[in-house]
Amino acid sequence: MSVSSSLKTDSDLHDLQFFADGRMRHLLSLRSFSAQQLTDILDRADNFIDAAGNATGRSNKLAGVTVANLFFEASTRTRISFELAARRVGAEVVNLDLQTSSRNKGETVMDTVHTLQAMDVGIFVVRDSETGTQTTIARNVNAGVSVLNAGESIVSHPTQGLLDLLTIRRHKGTFDQLTVAIVGDVAHSRVARSAAEGLSTLGVRELRLVSPPSLVPQHEFVPSAKIMTDVDQGIAGADVVMALRIQKERFENEDGIPDETAYFREYGITSDRLKNAAPGAIVMHPGPLNRGVEISSTVADGPSSVITDQVANGVAIRMAILEAVVS
Repeated sequence: MSVSSSLKTDSDLHDLQFFADGRMRHLLSLRSFSAQQLTDILDRADNFIDAAGNATGRSNKLAGVTVANLFFEASTRTRISFELAARRVGAEVVNLDLQTSSRNKGETVMDTVHTLQAMDVGIFVVRDSETGTQTTIARNVNAGVSVLNAGESIVSHPTQGLLDLLTIRRHKGTFDQLTVAIVGDVAHSRVARSAAEGLSTLGVRELRLVSPPSLVPQHEFVPSAKIMTDVDQGIAGADVVMALRIQKERFENEDGIPDETAYFREYGITSDRLKNAAPGAIVMHPGPLNRGVEISSTVADGPSSVITDQVANGVAIRMAILEAVVS
């Protein structure tokens, strides 16, 4: 599908995502959210998490609603998380393997969406490696139908950003006194973009984007962020250290990227590096992990790691979003 659906302003994005009364219709990006709107979602998600930190809550808010997972790009973790979330709020779930079906047969994305709408699908969860697919669908679905972005090119991954915000808040309480370091392939990371947008909106004291020089973002996506290429300086005094996944194919296909051994030596999150972080610092990773590349097993499995909390919080966040768009 050729996509020419970019939104010119944050106001355009906000108007597409929210009804005039402030209720959410679609979730495409965190860029147009206010601090209060982010907080409301985090608060709703918190209600699904028990004292042990597990997403054990249930509701029937989506009873009678059908959720279709349209994944044009593979992702086991995100799809399963959305499926569990939808079932736990009472929805029926349909999973479509669109990598090998409709698009390859010549059917357009909107043909697929219109077919599913005729079968009374009420929420589309969409993941795609192309930019703009979710926005195009959101602009063209029927009234009362919602579109949720489950990962868009290198542009946006809003539910990942929200689960990261929830994880930080549950461990650190507030955002205004925090220094957060996001380390890795920032240039290609939709995770970094969504997390940075949310963290900036919620007012972190300092946001650092740390990457090798060849992976520094070419276009500023959070004006307040501090761009850094020295990982030790980036981690120094940080309250939160988020390691980004490096896609191994990039080591072979792009110039200026070190091989895995060199990357781990120069940018990997290790126990020795973590000693320079603030006392009580937490370590995050969106997964799946490349152990010994972006993070050591000692750190990933150590007391500072909150990676499994991120997974549990992801289910709670997606339950909260699903409820929000039908409220």
